[in-house]
Amino acid sequence: MKRGTLYAKDSGKKLLREMWKASTGWERMRGLLGHPPLTAEQGLLIEPCRMIHTVGMRYPIDLAFLDSSGCVRKIVSSLLPGRVAGSFFATATMEFAAGTLQRLGLRAGDTLLWRET
Repeated sequence: MKRGTLYAKDSGKKLLREMWKASTGWERMRGLLGHPPLTAEQGLLIEPCRMIHTVGMRYPIDLAFLDSSGCVRKIVSSLLPGRVAGSFFATATMEFAAGTLQRLGLRAGDTLLWRET
């Protein structure tokens, strides 16, 4: 997986210092399965992706579904294990530790930018 940093596109403010990008078929399929829970400064970008599941996971996660311009189209807070979530308009999904969306104040309409480090 590629490693990068997450920024608020409009302000340039760094939001997360450690954000991986899953872009191959295997990386997207595996996602966070088998990984320890993300910390408050970590996230996973899955692209392309408009739907995720938490089957087999042992912890809840926050989700942000993004369109092709990086605009947040839908957020889901604390999705429990064994659930499914998605957005018809999404081209990418960001996964975060539960509580991250609230801590960062992310909302639908915000525009995010992932940069490879």
